[in-house]
Amino acid sequence: MLFSQHRHPELTLAEKIWQLNWSLVLLITSTASIGFVMLYSAANGNIEPWAYQQMIRFAIGLVVMLLVAVSSIHFWLRYAYVVYLACLGLLIVVEFFGATGMGAKRWIDLGFMSLQPSEFMKVVIILALARYFYASRMEDVERLSYLIFPVILLVAPTTLILLQPDLGTAILLGASGIAVFFLAAVRMWIFITGAIAGIASIVPIWNFVLLDYQKDRVLIYLRPERDPLGAGYHVMQSKIALGSGGLSGKGFLAGSQSHLSFLPEKHTDFIFTMLAEEFGLIGGLVLLSLYSLIMIYGFAISLRCRHHFGRLLGMGITMVFFLNFFVNIAMVMGLLPVVGMPLPLVSYGGTSLLTNMIGFGLILCIFINRDVTLRPGAADR
Repeated sequence: MLFSQHRHPELTLAEKIWQLNWSLVLLITSTASIGFVMLYSAANGNIEPWAYQQMIRFAIGLVVMLLVAVSSIHFWLRYAYVVYLACLGLLIVVEFFGATGMGAKRWIDLGFMSLQPSEFMKVVIILALARYFYASRMEDVERLSYLIFPVILLVAPTTLILLQPDLGTAILLGASGIAVFFLAAVRMWIFITGAIAGIASIVPIWNFVLLDYQKDRVLIYLRPERDPLGAGYHVMQSKIALGSGGLSGKGFLAGSQSHLSFLPEKHTDFIFTMLAEEFGLIGGLVLLSLYSLIMIYGFAISLRCRHHFGRLLGMGITMVFFLNFFVNIAMVMGLLPVVGMPLPLVSYGGTSLLTNMIGFGLILCIFINRDVTLRPGAADR
């Protein structure tokens, strides 16, 4: 027997719906609504082509989120590795048959939409690592041999994503996985050793791994003014727009940098810049407050959970959410190199939105099953 449920019989569908954390659902919907408004603005006051499609995608994502929320936590524990292998298989499909766009091969063209498996892997890797570590004992995580399998789980998709190439997603995937290792109480000396090895590998990675455009992004991050009309254009225009917004912004549909087409990718990577230009510091803080509340709910639900699987899964997904919006906002402010990271729930994009909704669905599932006790059996691994 894989696990047992102790003293808590399976809830009915009606009971699960009643126990849903509707406050978190409201926060998610409110944040996505800001995205609809900004996509309407990005199209110069037109619901087409972005806002309408994003609303349809969010409605579908909301249904998916609720279906995941009322699913059995047993299912995700039992089939975590199967889901991981399926997503890894999609990454392999991308490598051989993926559609190429903007110099990278990251998508599977399904005709009616383009699927980006690397986005799904952000959540799936957390699921797989939580499955592995949920029954760990302190003496287990102290052994290096015990960490070989989860390291392989993390390195395999990260390598495939690097080959696309998608350095930003690969780094975020690695950071998310490392966060789960930390939450699983892996010894600190292992992290220190890994950090030293990482620093030592900077030179060979720069010389033999990074492509020219990736090197340019790092150099432009250090000195964007060295190529203001070329590689540094995005960051320079983003900073101008951020600064021009001031405290309260220029007003809805009145952003000069975005509506005069100076600001690139205003509906995806640089949508926060457009928000700050039109609604100023106040508008930016409102969005950051919503993000912070979602994070607080995610961590609170995870810590409230009685089983280690739920705690690791919930905190890991919440960390992925934090890293996504932190990297995007730091990127448009010039604090990090431009890596093409969408703003969660706000940027235009189907796969990214669906991935976030699945992640929130898992957190809601953890909330519903927070008092379930999962007891490891002999067949856990």
